[in-house]
Amino acid sequence: MGSVFGKESVAEPAFQVLLERTTAHVQTTYELRRYGERFAAEAFYAKDDDDNSPFRLLASYIGVFGNPQNEGEEAIAMTAPVMMSRNSASAVAIDMTAPVVKSAKQGQKIMEFVLPAKYDALSKIPKPTNPNVHIKEIPSQVGAVHRFSGSYDDSRSEKIALELAEQLRKDGIDIKDADVARNYQFWGYNPPFCLPAFRRNEVWIELTTEQADQLVKDFNPAEIN
Repeated sequence: MGSVFGKESVAEPAFQVLLERTTAHVQTTYELRRYGERFAAEAFYAKDDDDNSPFRLLASYIGVFGNPQNEGEEAIAMTAPVMMSRNSASAVAIDMTAPVVKSAKQGQKIMEFVLPAKYDALSKIPKPTNPNVHIKEIPSQVGAVHRFSGSYDDSRSEKIALELAEQLRKDGIDIKDADVARNYQFWGYNPPFCLPAFRRNEVWIELTTEQADQLVKDFNPAEIN
């Protein structure tokens, strides 16, 4: 997922930039992006259990530590970003080892690896052999993204997400801090050994199509730079 100096060398999902709010008078800058349907492998956080940490579980699924832990032992390329959130209310998690639907408990932390674009249907995705790894279908989404650098810190990420929410309110979007704190995502694009100053971190706040359309209508594309 990159180098010590932040050079990104892995694929990321395609997206369309609908608007850039980056002019001098914008206190918290952001991009308005639209993503298409994606699939991701996810694992829930487990306290004090390094062998079952979400990163280790997901990395083992794609084959980082040896034979991939999926049916057919198919190696899967790493992509970016790695996504972290408190719940998965915005998407349906599908357990591919059994015909059941999984959902996160409120407040539970989740890590997700977005799968390469070639896995564009559930039938193409290798089934996890570890029951703690699940495959999630993420529908098409639109949202605001703010980019920043530094080390990952949960409290700092939440603070930045709330600052982004405040900017969205200034831009006319009715959005509540409590909802943002529960549902924002942290996206990381670099490995742990990347120097903090060179890291690409992002916070994502999902918006409705109507909210996105309003932002595009209200802010002239000529403002994009």
